[in-house]
Amino acid sequence: MTAIRGIQLSKSYRHYLALKEVSFEVAQGECYALFGPNGAGKTTLLRILATLQRPSSGRFEMMGHDGVGQRNKVRGILLLVAHGSYLYNELDAVENIRFAVALRGMSPSDRDIKIALDRVGIGAFADFKIRYFSEGMKRRLSIAKAILIRPQILLLDEPYSSLDERGMRMVNHFIRESSQQGTAVLMTSHNRVKSAEVADRAGVLHQGVLREMAVKDLVAANELF
Repeated sequence: MTAIRGIQLSKSYRHYLALKEVSFEVAQGECYALFGPNGAGKTTLLRILATLQRPSSGRFEMMGHDGVGQRNKVRGILLLVAHGSYLYNELDAVENIRFAVALRGMSPSDRDIKIALDRVGIGAFADFKIRYFSEGMKRRLSIAKAILIRPQILLLDEPYSSLDERGMRMVNHFIRESSQQGTAVLMTSHNRVKSAEVADRAGVLHQGVLREMAVKDLVAANELF
């Protein structure tokens, strides 16, 4: 089943056209890696799919739900792990997780939270306030939330950002596991090598236009754009 479908999506900001009739599909259990230069429209596309922005024209569907007309249903089946952490600095790691999952009507056990934090490598910092976290630790905490929420659609904006090699391996393990469980994953990235390890398909967004490319060509290509 097609989990994500973009149909001639365009987005303009005054006189600047960020997306130009972008069409694509991502199936359940598939990982799609999206590349492009800074300002190419990658984050804009993710924010549209996450229902945080409206397209200027075109439409999109998430698990068959209309992205604009059925926004609440769409929000219930997806999770956006954004480039910014969107964490509360005065709460500790566990409190941040509990707050985030409670918004979805979930209440994981202390054991489940501990397992998730240990899995991403920050279990020892469970009671530390987020203001003491590095950017890499914040990224790990965001992945821990995704582990607990288990959305049907997972949107990842630069998931390898600020992470060390062990952290990037952890992210890829999570992406593989999510795909195997049927989650559709759409991620933006600048790391071709790590992305090629998990991506089933790939695309390059440049000057608002999307072109698809074979995953095997990601690492071999001298330049993508």
